[in-house]
Amino acid sequence: MWLSNSSVGRKVVMSVTGVALVLFLTFHMAMNLVALFSEEGYNMVCEFLGANWYALVATAGLAALFVIHIIYAFWLTMQNRKARGSERYAVVDKPQNVEWASQNMLVLGLIVLAGLGLHLVNFWAKMQLPELLFKMGNLSVNTAYAADGVYHIQHTFSNPVFVVLYLVWLGALWFHLTHGFWSAMQTLGWNNKIWINRWKCISTIYSTIIVVCFALVVVAFFLKSLF
Repeated sequence: MWLSNSSVGRKVVMSVTGVALVLFLTFHMAMNLVALFSEEGYNMVCEFLGANWYALVATAGLAALFVIHIIYAFWLTMQNRKARGSERYAVVDKPQNVEWASQNMLVLGLIVLAGLGLHLVNFWAKMQLPELLFKMGNLSVNTAYAADGVYHIQHTFSNPVFVVLYLVWLGALWFHLTHGFWSAMQTLGWNNKIWINRWKCISTIYSTIIVVCFALVVVAFFLKSLF
């Protein structure tokens, strides 16, 4: 199959899944910002996205995207290392400001993956998972705070260790996105000199907005816990 047997096909899969994950991050970022303005509104969103069938379908689809993206990332990295060293993407023009990110995409991806695991433990495992287990018949599961997203944000980000870990994670995510976003656009066909430069600018701005907004929630709730 072309999407798995050819190098170009694998890059297309990486690009499409990557763009889809960026769209999810945009939604997640917007959802988190609600907590800064209305705790009640944020909890309403959390309740809406609990163990309901549509949320579970979306979660399964999102998990599939992550798994495919990760598998193809390792696949392409091994292929590229075998062919020409440790570079992750084959690009026509690599400016200096993305050189480090380009050469360290696998390391950045591993940090992002570790941060994802931490995030799942701190939030998904305490929110959607208990609701799902309860609906499956495990009546001993405590679901008292399952839909109380504000409670979990406050509890997590009152701990300075988690604050530092999340900020490191977001830093790695920024580098990963700023290179991965425009590289995906290049793979999907926007590879002329005019548009590739535009996509590099857009990817930097867009990635910065996403990461800064996520970090804003982390820092705001940490500062709130101090007073």
